[in-house]
Amino acid sequence: MTVSRIIRHPILDFKRGKKSFFYIEDKLIEAYENESVLAALYANGIRIFSQSRILERPRGAFCLIGKCSSCLMEVDGIPNTRICITLAKNVKKVRYQESPASPPRTSFFTAKKPRKISTDVLVIGSGPAGLYAAIYASKYGANVILVDENPTIGGQLIKQTHKFFGSKDLYSGIRGFEIAKKLAEILYQRKNVKFLTNTTVFGLYSGRLAGAYHLRRKQLLKIRAKQIIVATGASERFLVFENNDLPGVIGAGAAQTLMNVYGVKPGEKALMVGAGNVGLIVSYQLIQAGVKVVAIVEAMPRIGGYLVHAAKVRRLGVPIYISHTIKSAHGKEKVEGATIIALDNEFREIPGTEKYLEVDLICLAVGLNPYSQLLSQAGCEMVYVPELGGLVPKRTRYQETTISGIYVAGDVSGIEEASTAMLEGGIAGISAALKITGNNEKALNEREEMLEKLEKIRAGRFFERIRKGLKKVLIDERCGNSTY
Repeated sequence: MTVSRIIRHPILDFKRGKKSFFYIEDKLIEAYENESVLAALYANGIRIFSQSRILERPRGAFCLIGKCSSCLMEVDGIPNTRICITLAKNVKKVRYQESPASPPRTSFFTAKKPRKISTDVLVIGSGPAGLYAAIYASKYGANVILVDENPTIGGQLIKQTHKFFGSKDLYSGIRGFEIAKKLAEILYQRKNVKFLTNTTVFGLYSGRLAGAYHLRRKQLLKIRAKQIIVATGASERFLVFENNDLPGVIGAGAAQTLMNVYGVKPGEKALMVGAGNVGLIVSYQLIQAGVKVVAIVEAMPRIGGYLVHAAKVRRLGVPIYISHTIKSAHGKEKVEGATIIALDNEFREIPGTEKYLEVDLICLAVGLNPYSQLLSQAGCEMVYVPELGGLVPKRTRYQETTISGIYVAGDVSGIEEASTAMLEGGIAGISAALKITGNNEKALNEREEMLEKLEKIRAGRFFERIRKGLKKVLIDERCGNSTY
C-alpha cells in the first residue's frame, strides 16, 4: 500500500503529533493523533468511506469540513460519525456502515444531562469573520464564547498557504495560516473569551438559546446568549457530469485540507475544474505538495481569477483550457481518468472536441454556497441572491438580521473574500457589544471606520456583482427588527 503523506513542503512544517493506530474492519491503520480519521485512511490509500443507498455505488470524501455526508462511518460503535472532523487520537475501531444506520441505544439513566452555559455573545464559526467578531466583541467588554465544530479554530484560514492581497491592517503579505495564528493568539490572551471546539451548533431557538453538541465529550449543550453572531461560512458546490460521485472527485477546499492541514497528498495527477482564484491558487498548492496538475478547465471564455495566479501555474507548465468543462470521470471504484470537452458561446458541448486526461484526482472549484441553514431555522428573513452565492439573510449595515440580536458575518451572508469577512465580523462584534455595554464613542468610531474600509474594498471592479447583490438584502436599521 502506498502511503501518501507529504514529507517535505516548501512552506509548511506538519505537526502530526504522536503515532497511533486503529482498525478499519480488521485492517490495522497507522495514524497520528493530530490528523483526522479520514486523513489517516487517505494517507494509507483508502478512498472509499461509504456507499449510496440504492445503487450501492462507492462514496469518497468531498468537503472535509463536516458539511456533506460522504464520509459517515461507525467509529468506536457510534454510527454516522463524520470522520473528516474526528481526530484519530484515541480511536480504536472504524467500520463501514449500512445506510441508513441506527443511533446507538442509550439508557435513560446513563445519558448525560445537558450542560447549561450563558454568555453575552455567542460566535458560531471561527473563520476570519468569526475570529474578528470575537476579537471586537470582547475588546469592547462583552463575554464571548467562540464555537467551532472543527478541532482547531481558524476556519478556512488554516489551510491557506498563499499570501493575502489588500491592506496591511488586513494582513496583506501574510499567509492565511499565519493570519489564523495571529488572530487566535489575540483571543487566547483575552480572559473574557472561551472556546468550544469539536462542537456543533444544531439549532437556534427562542430566547436566543442555541442547542449544541460536543463531539468528543458526547454531551448536549444549551447555550443562552444575549447576542448571537453566525459566521458559519460556506460549503463547496457540486457539478453535474457523468460519474461525478466517484471517489477522487473532491472539492478544491477539501484538497487544501488534506495537503495543507494534514500533510496528505490528495492524489498524484489532478484535473482542476474552475479557473477562478480558488482553482488557480489550489492548483499551485497542489504542485507545492508534489501533485502533478495535468490541466485546468474553465467554462467561461476567460479566466475568472487574478492573472497573477494564472501566470504562476502557467509558468510551471499547466495548461488552462477556457471555454471547456469536464464531460465525465472514468473508473470503477475511484477516479482513473477524465474527459474534458470544449463549449460554444451558449455553453453547449461541441462534439468531437473531447480530450481524455489520465488523472486520479478531480478537484471542483466551481463556487460556494452560503451555509445559512441555522439562520433559516431560526426564522430570519431569507432571500435568494445569485450575486451573493445563494440563500442569504436580510440584514442591516451593522450586520443584524431581521431577528433582533442575531448577526451575520462572512460567507454565510454572501460569498466574498477573507478581508471583507474580517470587516463584517468586526462590525458585527462591535454591534453586539454595544447592545450589551451601551454606547461607546471609541467603539462607534471604529465601527464607522470598518464600514468605510468595507465600502472602499467593494468599490473595485471585481465587486460589481457584490454591490448589485447587497442592494437586495440590506434593510434600514431604523425600521426595527422582530423580537426573538
